[in-house]
Amino acid sequence: MQTLGLALMGTGRMAHVYGPKINAHPGLRLEVIYNPRMTSAEKAAGQYGGCAMDDLDAVLANPKVDAVVIATPTDTHVDYIEAAARAGKPIYCEKPLDQSLERVDRAMAALDAHPVPFMLGFNRRFDPDNAALRAAVKRGEVGRLTMLMSWSREPSPPPIDYVRASGGYFVDATIHDIDLICWIAGERPVEVMAAGSCMFDARIGAEGDFDMTMTTLRMPSGALVHINNSRSCAYGFDQRMEVFGDKGMVQTLNHRDDNLVRWDKTRTVAREPLKHFFLERYDQSFYNALDEFHAAVTTERNPSASAQDGRAALAIALACSQSAKTGSAIKPDYEQCLRE
Repeated sequence: MQTLGLALMGTGRMAHVYGPKINAHPGLRLEVIYNPRMTSAEKAAGQYGGCAMDDLDAVLANPKVDAVVIATPTDTHVDYIEAAARAGKPIYCEKPLDQSLERVDRAMAALDAHPVPFMLGFNRRFDPDNAALRAAVKRGEVGRLTMLMSWSREPSPPPIDYVRASGGYFVDATIHDIDLICWIAGERPVEVMAAGSCMFDARIGAEGDFDMTMTTLRMPSGALVHINNSRSCAYGFDQRMEVFGDKGMVQTLNHRDDNLVRWDKTRTVAREPLKHFFLERYDQSFYNALDEFHAAVTTERNPSASAQDGRAALAIALACSQSAKTGSAIKPDYEQCLRE
């Protein structure tokens, strides 16, 4: 197996997700951990290995760095994409590509000018359950697809500083559901209608954001999509999907540490709590996503979850946000995507 030396860009939460996954993969080697603050880079390197570096130009000029994994704050993604593309380094980038379509188009222009393999980290595509659901749809198990539904409810609201920088609930969270739905259905909505409310954390409402949303997408085929999201869920990380067609239905179910169902004289249908959060529920998906990136780079094929997919998901998420604020149905801005 060909081994790729990686530079892990960033030392925040997502970098701590990817560090162990890189080390676990037989075809990946953590060569560099980069942060402009050297102390942070050194601390992460002490945990996961690799050389700590705070000079971006030196990182990208390092001959041992074959590709980069961008796990930095969203507002830095485009700058790092441009720099890595100019250096000829394949790129794996956390979602979203950016919070604005204009900056996404700038990143895509850089990738056009300096073609390198690029993959966006829509990790939920690589969850085994979600992948199996899509495969069932592609095999025709449900027949003609008529309805798709997604439930995504988080255990508790994030810190308010995170909310302020997130780009809004649709861009931060619903974008995962949007990408999955489009990937499963094989089409993108022509119109969105969304509503939002703030029921759990008044500070989120004070920022002009929502902690509970419902979204309807209308697909070109006529299929309808329902997505419901909540930033609070008393019973854990609620993650389910359902596809319904004229021949049947396929669902994914929540994950638990123990899936046994217990019956006795004091209880019926007693089960363990749900997985706590995305780090536990989607743990395998991050490894699978890196495995897909490795395979794409080493076999010289286009990675799945492209920049075009990222732009489309952002366009839909922004349309949802506009719809929730105006109460009107909105058509997503696919202009750049349609030119691809």
